[in-house]
Amino acid sequence: MAWRIDEAVVRGEIDNTVEGKTTGWLWLLGREQPVELDLTGDCWRDLAGTRLNFRNPEPKPQPNTDLASPQKGVVGDMTASRKNKVPLVSNEEFAAMYAARQQIPFCWKNTLYLEWFSEENGRVVIETCDFALELSEHVWEMDDDAEEAQKLANMQAMRDFMNVLVRRIEPTDRPGDDGDEEDEFQWEERLKESDRLADAYQEVLEKYLDDPDAERKEAFAMGWDGLLEALAEENESPEPVEAPTWKPEDSEREDWDEEADMRQHPLQARAQDLVIRGIDLTRAGGEHPAGPTLNAALMQVAGKLAGALNGDYERETGYVLAMLKRCLGWQNDALAACSELIAAADDNDHSRALEALKDSIFEIREEIVNLRKELKEN
Repeated sequence: MAWRIDEAVVRGEIDNTVEGKTTGWLWLLGREQPVELDLTGDCWRDLAGTRLNFRNPEPKPQPNTDLASPQKGVVGDMTASRKNKVPLVSNEEFAAMYAARQQIPFCWKNTLYLEWFSEENGRVVIETCDFALELSEHVWEMDDDAEEAQKLANMQAMRDFMNVLVRRIEPTDRPGDDGDEEDEFQWEERLKESDRLADAYQEVLEKYLDDPDAERKEAFAMGWDGLLEALAEENESPEPVEAPTWKPEDSEREDWDEEADMRQHPLQARAQDLVIRGIDLTRAGGEHPAGPTLNAALMQVAGKLAGALNGDYERETGYVLAMLKRCLGWQNDALAACSELIAAADDNDHSRALEALKDSIFEIREEIVNLRKELKEN
């Protein structure tokens, strides 16, 4: 994932006065010495050939500022004219309106967007519309063709970084592709790959969120060449192709039992109840950093148990074992968060309710352990 360090920036400088070379300095809160930038490539046209100085009026501490210095690598997109949607409400109002599915007021603003790909740290991003900027005169001018070439190089750098991040398992390397069931460890490798793919796609979505050509750029960055070809054919097609109409008689599953597919496993039902209890208790106890951790862990357990246990259709044993093992990790996170909340509780009734929740988490954890043991024995 990208290093996003804009909050910790105190001040900095980006120098692209030498064509093909971008250098600079970043002073970060909590670091005595600045981080040096030594990058290959140019900024976008608005910054190319200039020296940009910027200052953060309200720097804040961030945990992820342990960047190597110097930062050697290649530039990504570097511009002070990127158009982004900026909410016109506070973070608290934004969260409340989003939860209530209300329309959130926003405006378009020019955003400072500094991205580079470091040999040591990977992708690093500064994205903000709050910095004070000071731009020098252009020492050299970039034309439209050169800017387009640089943007294409930046897209390729993003694609290369995503490829390293995902680390796909080639089909020929996959154990179990001969038709045999995969064991727990083989399924865990697949699940890890799925996690990496989800994280990478989320990063790509965030980067191209407001881009008018987002779909094509996302497909390129993710290496989905088949989708790129389909999009190209769609653009070349003179008339839209109508999707075939579905008819009930076309279905090969006339005997599909929806109720059986949605049948809830007792263990998953109890985990789902814990989610509701956790949310109610953390709301009643006021704000505490362990509250979101507790609820996120309980939601993960309930969701993964639904995928592994709900319904009457049979899953591979290795898949179920791998999912249950992951649930144990989230249960441990939930127990640790619950202990923090108990220690911070200043009301006896609330403390006892949290203790009862913790006991229930232990009980479900024990049932998961027993279910794993039973599956392994069988």
